[in-house]
Amino acid sequence: MLASCPVTARNRYGQRGGRCTLADVRGPLAGATRPRWDPREEACVRVLTLDGRLVTRNLVEILHGADELRTVEGQTPGEKVAVIEFLLAICYAAGVYPATAADWPAWVDKEHALRPAAEWLTQRPDDEIWDLFHPTHPLGQNALLAPFLDEHGAGPAQLVIERVGDYNQFFDHHHLDHSSPLPVAEAFRAMLTQHVYGPAGRARISGKATLGATITNLAATRLGTRIRVIALGATLGETLRLNLSPVAGPPGELNLSWTTGKERRGFTRKPDARPVSGPADLHSYLGRSVLLRPTRHGDAVDRVLLGAGELLALRSEHLQDAVYAKKADGSVKPLWASATRAVWREAHALYAAVDKARSSEARNDGSTLYRRLALFPPQDVAPEPGQQPARRIELWTVGLVAKQTTAITWVDGTFPFAPGLEARLYHASFRGSEIAEFVASALYKAAYAAWTVAYPNPKPADKAGQIARFDARGQHWAATREPFDLLMDDTTVGEPVQESLLDFAAGVSADARRFLTESLDSLPRNSQGVKARAAALRRFDDELASPKAPAEFQELRKERA
Repeated sequence: MLASCPVTARNRYGQRGGRCTLADVRGPLAGATRPRWDPREEACVRVLTLDGRLVTRNLVEILHGADELRTVEGQTPGEKVAVIEFLLAICYAAGVYPATAADWPAWVDKEHALRPAAEWLTQRPDDEIWDLFHPTHPLGQNALLAPFLDEHGAGPAQLVIERVGDYNQFFDHHHLDHSSPLPVAEAFRAMLTQHVYGPAGRARISGKATLGATITNLAATRLGTRIRVIALGATLGETLRLNLSPVAGPPGELNLSWTTGKERRGFTRKPDARPVSGPADLHSYLGRSVLLRPTRHGDAVDRVLLGAGELLALRSEHLQDAVYAKKADGSVKPLWASATRAVWREAHALYAAVDKARSSEARNDGSTLYRRLALFPPQDVAPEPGQQPARRIELWTVGLVAKQTTAITWVDGTFPFAPGLEARLYHASFRGSEIAEFVASALYKAAYAAWTVAYPNPKPADKAGQIARFDARGQHWAATREPFDLLMDDTTVGEPVQESLLDFAAGVSADARRFLTESLDSLPRNSQGVKARAAALRRFDDELASPKAPAEFQELRKERA
């Protein structure tokens, strides 16, 4: 860092180096005109138009023309969610949301209702800075990190969740030190995604030489540990309106920069979680303390410093979209992302939430996404087979599976919803999940039966690997997602639920038996191999024929008799 940089000074947060800015840092900025990049003016988000074109627009254009766009696009589901979160925050800050729960259904259908948010965005005062590279108040960032950016920063790969934790690929972390610039629009979206989905773990920054010891401890961000559910409409405008709720109190303020607005945490000790001032604050909170360095021409980012961000005291009203599932110990928590359990296996929880809300005395308060969905008047009758319902909404679920700071995979799923059909959709999804679970259990028991014959004298340490040789559950779960989606789609367009469930059960069990047969092909063609193969197939068939099997399998047997 420059010798003239007053790093020994303390700012209003009690942190050293508070008077340094990006202009004090060595690098491409020295002696050059300071770059400027404002997402209200610069094309920053990819969007899909109604006629199928993929184009890039700035924030003002997106909000102004939201009803002429199909959706926002992202390189990952998490990036797409992060952009939607930021657009929701802007709408709340602009006062663009329904007045009451009773107004919400009609407001959702009001085209161009978001244009006032676009106008609000263009009319922000000069002291409200939206510049990503501002020297003292960079958008979404912490300028207090500026004195340490050169020495402790890394290449822009550190900003991208899917790349920063890839320690196995490059054990020496040189992929994080590579200075290959990241285009500014990509860096902006990656920063939003970090704030929303950044996983827990330890940052690569040392607290001893920077703002304090706790800056290296990365807490899981607001959506980093649970499934986010977003209601998708036919247009981006409808999607945003579906997810904007009435506000009982103040909407709160946008978190534009770490050094503007409210006072924020320090890093000398673990802070207490701060209260949420309103939905604009919630959807724009700074889950990471981050700083980006632009290239000389300001068209890319070549260095990043990333540390701990804010902690929020979240209450139930801040989890409007959450659905709850039981853990192995019996406790309940918001549905979480899992690498081994696909979201569709818990889809019935979404429909149960709407069904419960429709029958609840408190359904008119609009306090959750599901209570608002229950405000839509139900169809008088179910649609005729093959006929789309009068209103169809997709419930999109997104979560990040991570191990400490290492992102493993994004999981997402889209499930149809139509007002008044939630009970039918719940029944179809619940029974479909039970059928798939039972078939998976039968596959494991069949694999176990093959193992007992193929390995008469096994070593205990080898048992798991030997059973896995015949275990076809992985193929079963991967192949069952498509027929489950078809089951839900058929239910939405009025196909008889029980007939659809019978078709689902027949198809899934037939596929599973085929996967099992293929897994047994590795058995030797001797008497022991033949016996093992026969034992596995017999056990699978016996499980599906047992009294404990789902009723759909018993009904299929009657039809075949």
